[in-house]
Amino acid sequence: MMPRFFLPLAFLVCAGLGRAEESSTSSISREVKDIFEKAAKAVVKIRGTDQFGELSGTGFFIDAAGTIYTAFSVGGDTDNITVEFDGKKYPAHVLLADLRSGIALLKIDLATPSLPLGKSQQVEVATPIITIGYPLDLPETPSFGMIAGFDRKFLGQQLTTTHLRVNLPTQRGEAGAPLLNFKGEVIGILVANIDNGSACYALPIDAAEKIHNDFIRFGEARHGWIGINVASAEKPVEGSTAEMTEIMKDTPAFGSGIKTGDILLQVGNVKVHEPEDVIDASFFITAGDTVPIVVVRGSEKMTFEVTAGFHPASHHSSKAATLTPHDGIPLHLDSAQRTP
Repeated sequence: MMPRFFLPLAFLVCAGLGRAEESSTSSISREVKDIFEKAAKAVVKIRGTDQFGELSGTGFFIDAAGTIYTAFSVGGDTDNITVEFDGKKYPAHVLLADLRSGIALLKIDLATPSLPLGKSQQVEVATPIITIGYPLDLPETPSFGMIAGFDRKFLGQQLTTTHLRVNLPTQRGEAGAPLLNFKGEVIGILVANIDNGSACYALPIDAAEKIHNDFIRFGEARHGWIGINVASAEKPVEGSTAEMTEIMKDTPAFGSGIKTGDILLQVGNVKVHEPEDVIDASFFITAGDTVPIVVVRGSEKMTFEVTAGFHPASHHSSKAATLTPHDGIPLHLDSAQRTP
């Protein structure tokens, strides 16, 4: 016979679980609301015109001097740009529009609030995120999702650097929106919608800051390269399978002492574990900088100093060569809102 206390106890357990789940949901809802209310003040609507007509998108302030991050599809090749902020419209000018990274820097002449920047390297799969944008020409709108993956390829083609894939539905007008962690820090910039808007790609904020730092130093993005090709070694050495297969003639690496057969361990500050890591490493190279290249040759670990040149995909060079067999494509699908 079933003990008399069994059914009441089961009911209490279920009721307790229900209350705990409701409390957890309410807590997340409050966090999202708090972050939205604080961050929305620094998120702006951007309007402009291009060869196809009028468009609008999203951007956000990154300092108190009116500097704005947005997507290339919003700020690149765009004229008559205005920024809607605090109920008013302000003319903006383009500081930098970088096709290869898929982002643009704009500026308005005004003291502004700003969003704190986080570290995209600390992001993991299933990290919850919030984005704030202006979809379909509507008021600022929060959305909630999570990091679904870190992709180096899109439709079979190598990207210029790893992008954050977010299982968050997007609509036109949200290009350039910030991806925020639960500290309210920016960890990425929305640059493309995928799968008919059911998910999106964001450029990691660390990659965006590389471009921004180039602009601060040189007034332009300086995509660098060293001129090597790598392939998979038969077995890992010091944790890396990236084997040098070619040192291209008349490139920065040529004559540096690096040889084919060397196992690549590090490019600049980026560690290499497999051949595809070299694409990420090359993205963070700035042309003109001296880059330490760490390799293993036999049983000896060696470091070579190479002065990076301009990447062949940049406007500074027409040399038809690449850092790796796959140059990488910029991901900047048009997710700006267009007015018919």
